[in-house]
Amino acid sequence: MKVLNFGSLNIDHVYQVHHFVRAGETIGSNGYARHMGGKGFNQSVALARAGAEVYHAGCIGEDGGFLQAYLREAGADTAFLRTVDGPTGHAIIQVEPSGENCILLFGGANQQVEEAQIREVLSHFAAGDILLLQNEISGLAALLKEGAGRGMRIAINPAPMDGAILAADLAGVRWLIVNEGEGAALSGMADTQDILAALRKKYPHAAVVLTLGEKGAWYQDEKETCFVEAFHAGNAVDTTGAGDTFTGYFLAGMAAGAPVRRSMEIAARAAGIAVTRPGAAQAIPALQEVDPAGF
Repeated sequence: MKVLNFGSLNIDHVYQVHHFVRAGETIGSNGYARHMGGKGFNQSVALARAGAEVYHAGCIGEDGGFLQAYLREAGADTAFLRTVDGPTGHAIIQVEPSGENCILLFGGANQQVEEAQIREVLSHFAAGDILLLQNEISGLAALLKEGAGRGMRIAINPAPMDGAILAADLAGVRWLIVNEGEGAALSGMADTQDILAALRKKYPHAAVVLTLGEKGAWYQDEKETCFVEAFHAGNAVDTTGAGDTFTGYFLAGMAAGAPVRRSMEIAARAAGIAVTRPGAAQAIPALQEVDPAGF
């Protein structure tokens, strides 16, 4: 089963700080590192390391060639990645001693995805293939429409949450993968069970995956509900790629035809390992490390 991830690629500039900078404040940084990132990029790395047949489509600038090389090394197919004029998207990330982070994004090449490119890329995929989307590139509405029209099974991680997501037609989505904040914004609810109930009512044909960080994760669809505990592999160093790791591993399980609970448990374990390491994509473990038995 093929997975097409039409998603973002970013260069992450990561600063270690005592606390997140406040309005009007100037603070020093205890450390700096440049990492590869973007939710789409991270999720493709996770899918590839989880053993999925994943293709990454999107746009980078001339400065982003090392991102393409890393995807290939991880095992993702980059034949549908386009190089455009202008800089690659990037992110400014602050990381506190606890491992919590805050992120400022610049779209760059990610905002140059066009409808003609979308139609051409999706023409290489068939009904039943998985189309993974986030909200860090242009063309989201066209991707949702084209994917649904081709009978692809659409998974969306609607981050960052903004007006484009709230206005999007998510009726054709098969898997809606959200964290607590995104779930609250889409549902208008605050309590976990209220979020799940509201999303079930609002998107009756979608399976909802609600990730809660160290509090675990829920899965709910028309027939099945399950909860998995978070996996604690050690002290958290950087939570930047945890959600992306979970998303990639969960969908790799779905592509492999694995049971939902098995896919959720392996995804939680992979995310738990990732947060003990610095960076995003670099921190994502391979399936052999997560669970040698696989899906």
